[in-house]
Amino acid sequence: MTEKETLALYEKTGALLRGHFRLTSGLHSDVYLQSALVLQHPDAAEALGRALADPFRAEGARTVLAPAIGGILVAHEVARALGVRAIFAERQDGGLRLRRGFIIGETDRVLVVEDVLTTGGSTRETIQVARAAGGRVVGAASIVNRGRDVELGVPYVSLVQIDLPTYEPDTCPLCAQGMPVVKPGSRPVAT
Repeated sequence: MTEKETLALYEKTGALLRGHFRLTSGLHSDVYLQSALVLQHPDAAEALGRALADPFRAEGARTVLAPAIGGILVAHEVARALGVRAIFAERQDGGLRLRRGFIIGETDRVLVVEDVLTTGGSTRETIQVARAAGGRVVGAASIVNRGRDVELGVPYVSLVQIDLPTYEPDTCPLCAQGMPVVKPGSRPVAT
């Protein structure tokens, strides 16, 4: 799936939103990519998962791990494409943790996936969850990379690299214009 085809899916499903948004990172932006609106369509989710899995087929991943909640469907579809299991880490006491009986063993080769990457914070934290459990992280992937050269310490691919402006809250031109800010994601804002 090409970058153009992926962005077309976001446009077609109304997942490319314009306005004034507070991102999970705490930064503000005039564009928000609401992946849930794309992933609610099984055919689109399957195609995106297959495209994210392709670069990692030779890596021998046995587990696909994602941060909840945005990465859960992505992990499921990537895992289906690879023929392996999908699990997720959840927030508990301020940090990501494996829960619900999910286990990563010392022989597990783990691929970490996410829907949208901006600063890489959630992805890095998910990589640490896998490593702390004894897994070997073979790579990371996201549908969209809206960050700039984010270093994760593992091979990383995305289907879309899009440079969208972000602003610190105290220098945000949308705030200066008095536009109300919306926090559309599932995770509270970073402090």
